[in-house]
Amino acid sequence: MFMDERIVTLFKRNAHHTLTYWSVFFSFGLCIAFLGPTILDLQCQTNSTLSQITWVFFAQQFCLLIGSSVGGVFKLFSALAALFVSALVISVIFAIIPLCNNVLLLAIAMAVSGLAMGVIDTIANIQLVTIYQKDSAVFLQALHFFIGFGALVSPLIADPFLSETGCGNHTGNGTEMMHHFRNMLRNSPIAEHNITHSEGGGGEEESIVHYAFWIMALINLPVPIAVLFLMYREQLIPCCPSGTPRLLDKDELAMENQQGADGPDVEQKEHEAGGHGDIFSCCQNDNLRGLPVSFFMIHILGGMVLFMTDGIVGAYAGFVYTYAVTPPMSLPHKTAGYLASIFWAAITAGRLVSIPLSYRFQPVRLLMFNLAGAIVTVLMLLIFYTSSIFLYVGTCLCGLFLSSIFPCMLAYTEDILDYQGCATSVLVTSAGMGEMVMQVLVGSIIQTEGSYSFLLCGMIIACIGFILFIGLLLFHRMHRNYLTGTVSTSTFKHCC
Repeated sequence: MFMDERIVTLFKRNAHHTLTYWSVFFSFGLCIAFLGPTILDLQCQTNSTLSQITWVFFAQQFCLLIGSSVGGVFKLFSALAALFVSALVISVIFAIIPLCNNVLLLAIAMAVSGLAMGVIDTIANIQLVTIYQKDSAVFLQALHFFIGFGALVSPLIADPFLSETGCGNHTGNGTEMMHHFRNMLRNSPIAEHNITHSEGGGGEEESIVHYAFWIMALINLPVPIAVLFLMYREQLIPCCPSGTPRLLDKDELAMENQQGADGPDVEQKEHEAGGHGDIFSCCQNDNLRGLPVSFFMIHILGGMVLFMTDGIVGAYAGFVYTYAVTPPMSLPHKTAGYLASIFWAAITAGRLVSIPLSYRFQPVRLLMFNLAGAIVTVLMLLIFYTSSIFLYVGTCLCGLFLSSIFPCMLAYTEDILDYQGCATSVLVTSAGMGEMVMQVLVGSIIQTEGSYSFLLCGMIIACIGFILFIGLLLFHRMHRNYLTGTVSTSTFKHCC
């Protein structure tokens, strides 16, 4: 069989939870990708400059990082409630964006959506890891596929409603800057077509982009309804008790005899573990006292690897267009516009392909293969830096290799720590921080040193990430030896 019967049975038992968490990640992807294609229309709507509208992106990313940091504090009831509120907030934000007539209101709206996205990011990852534990790699790959799926759907919805002529007030250098900015962020070659028309036409056109936001709000609306229905099924809504038994109750009835013998030990372990908390509560946990250095280094190194790899994702998606249109590549703008689309499509396809691969192979093997593949790909891009054909091939390979690193790292570190640590919150926060920081860092270097430094930065970051991963493997061995020694000592004392 393609899939182990035990995995299939486990999925069937938790299908409602799993499908709900996958759906909220579709909301995440839908929300993260719409700003790029609509940037020109939003600038016209808010009557703002390019430098002002960039703060909208910063507000969303910064608050996403905050939401990711605190999202792990929610337990089962509050986690589902937080997911419901966050998914509903995203629909509300989509609906009110057309009413934001200045850049400050738009930035506040995007900051709120960023908080909701961060909460969704951490909670969905933690809940799936908690449900499936050692089998979570397959389901995490599917979870992150839905981000890419939502990110692909969002521009497709927006495109028919985008203005062809913009505000009619972008000329000279300002037009060229917006020309680059929109193509860089949109991840779609259609942006070039629209902006070219904008440069040619002098008259103003009434924007109808608000229809796109309202359509996205309606498309996203079933997601909070699905979360609310899950809460109803789990009897977590006090005023609406459900007549069907909770899934947790069924499991408890099925495992009653087994838990009767092991109950005290399990409860003690759960108490000692403290559960998955937010990144701040993890640092304040009294149970961290007496833990080995390897425990902390696994968190730090795992987070640093994702800081680097997610940083590459953000930097490559943001600046591959800049690299392609400048010497020595000097591709036509419309041709270069396809690169970011290919990159995100490759990431989405890679996450889909990784679902069966994560079942067949251990996460550590996939991580080694993907990190090595990313380094080799960027090295080949550096060698063939004048080949436009290989730029497209390399972009596709980069997306494929980078696509599954995050869910594999999450499954790997949680498995090392026996699902008792705060790895999920640390990794999600580190990944978000890396994506935000590396975009700023690489963009500054490109501006001062030239476009060739784009690939050089990618190579250096990838190599640092691989070195950190080797360090993670070494500390994994140290931690395993520590656990083996602890078990041996406990067994000896018990025998005596």
